[in-house]
Amino acid sequence: MRSHVPDRPAGRLSEAWRFCVGTGRFELALRRDYQESLALIQREIGFRHIRGHGLLSDGAGVHRPYEYAGARHVRHAFTYVDQVIDAYLDLGIRPFVELGFMPSGLASGEQTVFWWRGNVTPPRSWQEWADLVRATVAHLLDRYGLDEVRTWPIEVWNEPNLKDFWQDADEAAYHRLYEVTAHTIKDVDASLQVGGPAISPGSDEWMVRFADFVIDRGVPIDFVSRHAYTSGPAQHVPFGVHQTLRPAADLLEQFATPRRQLRGGPLAGLPVHITEFNSSYRPDNPVHDTAFHAAYLAPVLAAGGELADSFAYWTFSDMFEEVGIPTALFHGGFGLLTHRQIKKPTYHLYAFMARMGEHVLARGEDHLVTRDDTGRVTVLAWAPVDVTGAAPIDGHTVRLSIPIGTADTAAAFALRSSVSEEKGNAWTAWCEMGRPPSPRPRELDMLRKAAEPVRAHRSLPVAGGRTDLDLTLDRHEVTLVEITAVVDETPPWWDDDRLLGLGEVTG
Repeated sequence: MRSHVPDRPAGRLSEAWRFCVGTGRFELALRRDYQESLALIQREIGFRHIRGHGLLSDGAGVHRPYEYAGARHVRHAFTYVDQVIDAYLDLGIRPFVELGFMPSGLASGEQTVFWWRGNVTPPRSWQEWADLVRATVAHLLDRYGLDEVRTWPIEVWNEPNLKDFWQDADEAAYHRLYEVTAHTIKDVDASLQVGGPAISPGSDEWMVRFADFVIDRGVPIDFVSRHAYTSGPAQHVPFGVHQTLRPAADLLEQFATPRRQLRGGPLAGLPVHITEFNSSYRPDNPVHDTAFHAAYLAPVLAAGGELADSFAYWTFSDMFEEVGIPTALFHGGFGLLTHRQIKKPTYHLYAFMARMGEHVLARGEDHLVTRDDTGRVTVLAWAPVDVTGAAPIDGHTVRLSIPIGTADTAAAFALRSSVSEEKGNAWTAWCEMGRPPSPRPRELDMLRKAAEPVRAHRSLPVAGGRTDLDLTLDRHEVTLVEITAVVDETPPWWDDDRLLGLGEVTG
């Protein structure tokens, strides 16, 4: 059955999908591979903000206690902070500031998380914590200006509902952390954005109790945040894991949860930021590298902006060391890119979204159709995936009747870009190479070529200002079709029949 795409837009395409993207810990941004990867991402996708852990951890060197004249003092140093944020702004991306983790010189305990040992205990001095927050925010204002910094959301901590990320998952201690931090930020300037609680999936009542706390105590809050993942328990193998997945619709349900929980209350109108999302919460799950993953997430990117103000893919690059330094180029990392800038299929899903038009013409369970102000129509289509382990679907069809926007043309030009199990899939190519852990330069070059989408083009007949588009999708395919009306400018003397090889075929 052919779906009739309306001529009139149904609304504007939300940019919630690229409002923010995740990153490895703060100081990784000083590395060359990181900066080259982010520059590529920004050229082809163009995220607005970037969020990661570790701004206040020891690796960034902000909190520097010392002894002088028999007394303890603290110096706040921003040597690395300035270099990282300067580089971000040069690339057209702004921080989504996460305040954490605890500097060791201020921590009340020794509990840490990750290979790089981010401290997750409360401060031993609330006054010294407030001083640290005040100094950091004041420095950002002084260096980058109020008009700039007020566009940077400031989030208090990360997943405090998990014992791994906040000692004992102590809710009352987190509420105090948030209260002290929020008041300190607003003391610096009332127009700055502050929010939380950045909870992980599975503890949804935390959001309700957090809302009650800030309302009852009159604590400043400008947005609420949470995370979304759909994977089951980790089944460990050496240097990796496997996990089951729930359907992608579960991600959309998680995106919608904060607004549902806050509906009718004083916080109902606040922006909702999903400051981390992915399928698996593990940085060593091979599903992240596959074409399946791109097709799995396609309906989430297409519809997520209707449910949240932002949803940040975790993360833009495999430059990420929470469970240690990766042992192979493809290792199941979160990134849209591997180390050395090899594009994964999910990278292309984002790059396709970046080429969509502003005006939504149609949405379906397997497609999104848009038009831009020039009249160019874009169709994003994806093959359905099955998370139960059943046989993959091959040959899925999408049939659309597309408005061209002008009745005085007889043809349209269609350019199709595709990734699937066989197309634009560097992970498959790497497997066929024998999975070399550290590919040589020539192998890297071949992988980069294999990672590019397969492109095809054709002429579509137009009648009455519409054309029919029939797409047959390979297994786990995500495809982008860009359609433009043809203005025939062929010179009157041109004759294709006179070109060798293009004339009439004879028997």
